[in-house]
Amino acid sequence: MPLAANYRAMLRTKDGVRLDAAHTPGASDLCLVVAHGFTGCWREPTARGIAHVLNRFGGVLCFDFRGHGRSGGTSTVGDLEVLDVDAAVRHARSIGYTRVAVVGFSMGAAVAVRHAGLHGGVQAVVAVSGPARWYYRGTRPMRQVHWAIERPFGRFLARVAKHTRIARGPWDPIPLAPYEAAALITPTPLLVVHGDADSFFPVEHAHQLFEAAGDPKELWIERGYGHAETAATPGLIRRIGGWIRTTLTEA
Repeated sequence: MPLAANYRAMLRTKDGVRLDAAHTPGASDLCLVVAHGFTGCWREPTARGIAHVLNRFGGVLCFDFRGHGRSGGTSTVGDLEVLDVDAAVRHARSIGYTRVAVVGFSMGAAVAVRHAGLHGGVQAVVAVSGPARWYYRGTRPMRQVHWAIERPFGRFLARVAKHTRIARGPWDPIPLAPYEAAALITPTPLLVVHGDADSFFPVEHAHQLFEAAGDPKELWIERGYGHAETAATPGLIRRIGGWIRTTLTEA
């Protein structure tokens, strides 16, 4: 089955970064903004497949975070990326959508939660495979991620192999942690989705996010599910889309 058609868009953040994006129109007033994980890209087949499945629930707006793919700037790995989500939400509203839900994966999940807590303006948030706190190094994949971020050769490899340009230097100041931002989301509905086979972040991160958030909220611990977009099945994405539609219908 061919993927749903999309139309290129160029977004601009409030700090002047250009973001490469794609809009798949939907038949309702709901737009689902998809925020990818670290080193991801909306053009990847997995991301395109997720957009295709979500399109049955509304319009879909995918974009590349700063420093990723064809977007400008450099990645701050979850800090200034809240401005990227904000640009996507503003664009969705500018083209006529009256309701916007953000679905984030991994780093994108952390950014989606932080955006909802700090900026607001969305009707629902879904955090898939997201970290609850910064500087986690308890798994081998996360130690490798930190090596890529902190070492010059690691940043070089990320740029060459993953088309991801990472900003140099530590955060200053350290941004609000996702679990702290989760406490600010209420009354926006939050769905936390995490796999018990996630090799990056153990399920304790999902529980920390969920417990910090106020109602309305929901937690799904998925048996056998790994990490973020690469492990997400069409069935899981359909369930997420259904949760958003049901939640907003009942609101």
